[in-house]
Amino acid sequence: MKYKINRNEHSLAYLQLYIQIRNDIVAGVYPYGTKLPSKRLLAEEVEVSVITVEHAYSLLIDEGYIEARERSGYFVIFRTDDGFTLNSVSPAKELLSPRHEGSLEEFPFSVLAKTMRRVISEYGESILDRSDSTGTLKLREAIRRYLGRSRGIVAKSEQIIIGSGSEYLYSLAVELLGRKKMFALESPSYKKIEQVYSAADVKYELLPLCQDGIESIALKNTSADVLHISPYRSFPSGVTATASKRHEYIRWAEKKNRYIIEDDFESEFSVSKKTEETLFANSKSDNIIYMNSFSRTISPSLRVAYMVIPEHLSKRFKEKLGFHSCTVPTFIQYVLAELILSGDFERHINRVRRKLRKTRN
Repeated sequence: MKYKINRNEHSLAYLQLYIQIRNDIVAGVYPYGTKLPSKRLLAEEVEVSVITVEHAYSLLIDEGYIEARERSGYFVIFRTDDGFTLNSVSPAKELLSPRHEGSLEEFPFSVLAKTMRRVISEYGESILDRSDSTGTLKLREAIRRYLGRSRGIVAKSEQIIIGSGSEYLYSLAVELLGRKKMFALESPSYKKIEQVYSAADVKYELLPLCQDGIESIALKNTSADVLHISPYRSFPSGVTATASKRHEYIRWAEKKNRYIIEDDFESEFSVSKKTEETLFANSKSDNIIYMNSFSRTISPSLRVAYMVIPEHLSKRFKEKLGFHSCTVPTFIQYVLAELILSGDFERHINRVRRKLRKTRN
């Protein structure tokens, strides 16, 4: 067996094994329905513990690549040809959970207050300075590093745009991509998304969700140029796109002049042992706009969100939208940057995730 664990890497053994198996599944080395090696056999071949293999398989199950069948083993459920099959689907069921009601567990006020005082003391009058139209370099660089180590997103600070809430950034995305494009939204989806597109007077259509994401036949037949999706727990349905469906979205966008807006709201609080995969990190087409906010992770009252645009659109953004002033106060941007750089932000996320896993178990 070709799998090897590099003992000199900082990455944990089970994560290395998970990545290697996942890549083989996506590449078709293990086609749909294939049975994977038993935990004991794989552990012996790779020279790791059975627990290590179990953790790797657990991640693959969480992300929808494989499933465990009692007394039978582990089988691949990822389909490379999921794209646009005419399979029967079950409609998504709507969940009655609010989207913007603050964090699942409040961010420690004492930490936030301490950081604010430190920023005022150390930054002085610079907190009154006007930031670049895309946001302060300090915050954009902090977010860039955070996304790189936690979400596998490799981007330049020039690709990151800071704004006061997701709705504001949705509007900027429309202006950046162009009002003549046809947009497609999940149905049902977060109400304000449709309201933004309606207010922008752009054409859009609604694509029905099933249990694993947008119905394949609807995605195949859409005339849209831009697909706006929430792969992780779409609101209000609660649907999380499977690994197969996420790759289907990426394949859909491979056609020339197509784009995806990936709204990754709340994914930091996944109960998986690793962070959720992003389409931005998995795509090689440089045509995905990644969006997230601090509404759930810190507080909705901050009104801070960010998006990462494709590198080839950075110049267009400056030329077309660079006249906009950043809508987030410089002081708040510095506070967020310090929370990220100090590790307080990620410690809070990890604490909530541990609590959610404990509750689930």
